[in-house]
Amino acid sequence: MAKWGQGDPRWIVEERADATNVNNWHWTERDATSWSKSKLKEVLVGLVVEGEAGRCEISGLKHLEGEASCNSRKGKLIVFYEWNLRLSWRGTVKESGEKHKGSVEIPNLSEENEVDDTEINISKKKGESDVLKDLMRTEGTTKVREALRDYLKALKTEFTLGMILPTRAAAGQELAAERKLSGNTSQDSVSPQHLDTVGVKIPTVKIIMREIFNSPADELYSVFTTQELVQKFSRRPAAVDAQKGGKLQMFDGRVSGEYAELVPSQRIVLKWRCRSWPEEHYAMVALNFKAMAAQTELQLECKGVPVSHEDSTRQCWKEQYFEEIRVLLQESHDSME
Repeated sequence: MAKWGQGDPRWIVEERADATNVNNWHWTERDATSWSKSKLKEVLVGLVVEGEAGRCEISGLKHLEGEASCNSRKGKLIVFYEWNLRLSWRGTVKESGEKHKGSVEIPNLSEENEVDDTEINISKKKGESDVLKDLMRTEGTTKVREALRDYLKALKTEFTLGMILPTRAAAGQELAAERKLSGNTSQDSVSPQHLDTVGVKIPTVKIIMREIFNSPADELYSVFTTQELVQKFSRRPAAVDAQKGGKLQMFDGRVSGEYAELVPSQRIVLKWRCRSWPEEHYAMVALNFKAMAAQTELQLECKGVPVSHEDSTRQCWKEQYFEEIRVLLQESHDSME
């Protein structure tokens, strides 16, 4: 069996006792609601519309209701989305300098309608001049539709990365084509059994989490860098060498890593992995401690998490780290009173 990174991970069956759903061939579903809300705000808010009449800008996302999900079934991607949006806009008339505000209503953005057929309603608050309203109805509507297309393109490509995995035969054809394009024409085709020598990029995701702790930053920082405290919140023996290049092992070896950067009371960077992940694959974890009076905001960024382990990794940080650390800190405070 090839090690991860030496073989093609797209052919490796997820770690299941029954070894089913190879290459996500059967029904696989991912909730895209939270991701979509962030993406829609990103592509729409700040959108600028300019014309002879003046200049307008989408200034805010006032209302966003709905849901989105992506499913794969027998190699086919199925995307569902249904949104009701209300945006605010503001603008300045070129000649007079008058300022106006208004709204953009999108009552039904869904897969049932093409973007060009999606209803977009423009309104303006009270005022005599309608030149900016006309600008938003024409140029503004066009810009909004372009932004919605950008969202849908990202939903079907960026968000669904790793959901549809190619077969061995398809991957062999891709590899042969790549070799021809690179000038290596000694083999025009490659048999599948030889593909385990080829390294490929692992489909991964980035996890971002924020938690507030009722403790100062230096106290919270020490929980991640002191072996005794790590053992207390994890309730297991641990090995902690909190210095650059120092090793970390927790939860009976189920989690391991290496400290890459330590800034006392401010920041920790780790190479970090779960034992259930593909062999030798690590994520990069950054923990940033933001002091807030008697509290601390802990910002977690975990880059390089295998797509198939996204939910379990998020759950690990939430339940086995943050919730247990909160209990430990509370017990410590209670014992001091």
